[in-house]
Amino acid sequence: MKPFMKQLMMLLLVLCSMYSFGQKRTLGVLQNDSASFNGYTLFAPSNSIFTFLIDNCGQVVNTWESRYPPGISAYLLEDGSLLRTARTNSNFNGGGSGGRVERYDWNNKLTWGYTYSSSTYHQHHDIEYLPNGNILLLAWEYHTPEEAIAMGRPEEWTPINGLWSEHIVELQPSGINQATVVWQWRTWDHLIQNIDSTKANYGQIAEHPELINLNFEVGPINRPSIDWLHLNSIDYHPEFDQIIVSSRTWGEFWVIDHSTTTEEAASHEGGRYGKGGDILYRWGNPAAYDRGSYVDQKLFGQHDVQWIPEGLPNAGKILIFNNGDGRLDGAYSTVDMLVPPVDALGHYRSSSTNPFEPNRLYWNYTAPTPNQFYAPRISGAQALPNGNILICEGTEGHFFEVDSLGTMVWEYINPLAREQAQMQGDEPKQNDVFRAYRYGTDYPPFQELTLTPGLPIEIDTLPLPCDIIEEVVEIVPGISVDTGLDFAVYPNPVQASLFIENTSNSPIHVQIFDATGRLVQDFQNVPPSFSLPTQQWQKGLYIIRIHDITKETYYTRKIVK
Repeated sequence: MKPFMKQLMMLLLVLCSMYSFGQKRTLGVLQNDSASFNGYTLFAPSNSIFTFLIDNCGQVVNTWESRYPPGISAYLLEDGSLLRTARTNSNFNGGGSGGRVERYDWNNKLTWGYTYSSSTYHQHHDIEYLPNGNILLLAWEYHTPEEAIAMGRPEEWTPINGLWSEHIVELQPSGINQATVVWQWRTWDHLIQNIDSTKANYGQIAEHPELINLNFEVGPINRPSIDWLHLNSIDYHPEFDQIIVSSRTWGEFWVIDHSTTTEEAASHEGGRYGKGGDILYRWGNPAAYDRGSYVDQKLFGQHDVQWIPEGLPNAGKILIFNNGDGRLDGAYSTVDMLVPPVDALGHYRSSSTNPFEPNRLYWNYTAPTPNQFYAPRISGAQALPNGNILICEGTEGHFFEVDSLGTMVWEYINPLAREQAQMQGDEPKQNDVFRAYRYGTDYPPFQELTLTPGLPIEIDTLPLPCDIIEEVVEIVPGISVDTGLDFAVYPNPVQASLFIENTSNSPIHVQIFDATGRLVQDFQNVPPSFSLPTQQWQKGLYIIRIHDITKETYYTRKIVK
């Protein structure tokens, strides 16, 4: 019997006991504002064999079941299939251990599965589905202490059980359980060290930011674990044919060239950018390449580095969940967005002596009280088509969506803890989730499927305080827009004046934002019939946000000037 059927039986029993009196909502959807992006959210609880797809009210629309817990990422592909990693037994026992990749169709049929694990390598953390149907995956690669010492690692700084280096492979799936490695990149081919001049990879670190310092942050006091790099995310830029990866322990991300052959990827020449498999761009911690110190570090245990895809607001910028473990000013998490110094052809601007730019962030989300938002590990963020950001505070199983001003418009707590659905009112523990992803209602598979919302995951005896809110206004010519709500906003497009008619007899607060999220105008205690001059607006798209103060609800409208 599947979990949601068990929940239905429990629900009937609980209803009979009238458990709901005095209950407080602690699980599932806690907020669904009209400013939220409507769609379906996919997540795979870390300690469960199930992957869930829920609507904005937390109702389950599909469930997948595997033999394995996640290892630890999961994605919904455009054909409606689930691509996930799976955790298998291995002698690689670090955080994020996987070992296997699986693909299930919409009806939970396993259509392909492949294990990438041995005594010397093991898949971990993340994968990336490529436009050609191949799959990039991160994998640890074992090296003996003797191999590390031969590369220039001092013996006294080398763990007695060796080092796990990293490599990236591109798999071409075939059949139901086969795959071919068609491309590979290894960190071991791009090392530098400045301690032993007798070794071939000896050099001055600051002169070679394209290489990886074998001895960064090691010594008698600060000796790292065997997992000395700990890459935890991978993403792909189809236009530039580049890969971006995040190194948690180093506090930085790297961009490399994917256009190379495997032979070129092992060298310092070749590929579209002429640098082989060397690092094209890196950011987050200049001390890692001797062009700064700890005070210059920007990233702290970060996860989920990614390019914002084409077609979305802020396309081409880089988005990161900055966990904040080890910040100089205290432990708190942020979501950071930056503009990389790259031209239209994918070439990065750099200096011969200074750290890679930029020096400051383009956008940043910090909680109103910073230390109340802190996930020391896992976690992620996703840019949404309406300009909002979906954030997964992974260690708390907490998903929330914020607009460009940092206002929370949707909130959810994963109710599955220790593989058991919790009861509304419980405070869940061990409900970790690596990441969560929102897919819009126009995502290709949803056009062919009938999605029937079922029960929420949690055992809930309270009325669901939630409605699915479709997009309220389309940008079309007309004199008036009938919203079906307590007010009308017209005309749209607007020329000289915008009119708001409020029939709710409730005070409202009106804010106008331009397409970048900048506040243009702000009006408190708006009267029932209100005329807003718009001659000073530049031509373009605007967002009007109306706060019904009595109902504590928000409504948004798109307006064209």
